[in-house]
Amino acid sequence: MNQYTSFEDLEVYKATLSFTVNIFEVLQQEKFKKEFAFVDQLKRATLSISNNIAEGFERETDKELVGFLYFSKGSAGEVRNILNVLEAVKYLDANDYQSLKGDSKQLSNYIKYVKKKDGFDFKS
Repeated sequence: MNQYTSFEDLEVYKATLSFTVNIFEVLQQEKFKKEFAFVDQLKRATLSISNNIAEGFERETDKELVGFLYFSKGSAGEVRNILNVLEAVKYLDANDYQSLKGDSKQLSNYIKYVKKKDGFDFKS
């Protein structure tokens, strides 16, 4: 599949893990203590990003990896949407919002890389 022996070696996974830690730290703030639904959904969506990277990698085929990377990308969109709502209702200040908003470009670029490497190209 690739030169990596573990999903933990992937830069995209490392970035996602760091992002997850940042989200969890922000959610420890007092203002989120009574917002169980937002907190639960945001945690689950955020965890889904790295979970799908790990699961796709463990499938040991590029085609399945790409499928799970698309699931991760979808979860990243869900997280951005929740952050947009939290910012709009003033639960996140501008600094927290900008630092958490994230960027799914690395995930998109990794999908392109896996799809194109070794001449392997397929429609998702």
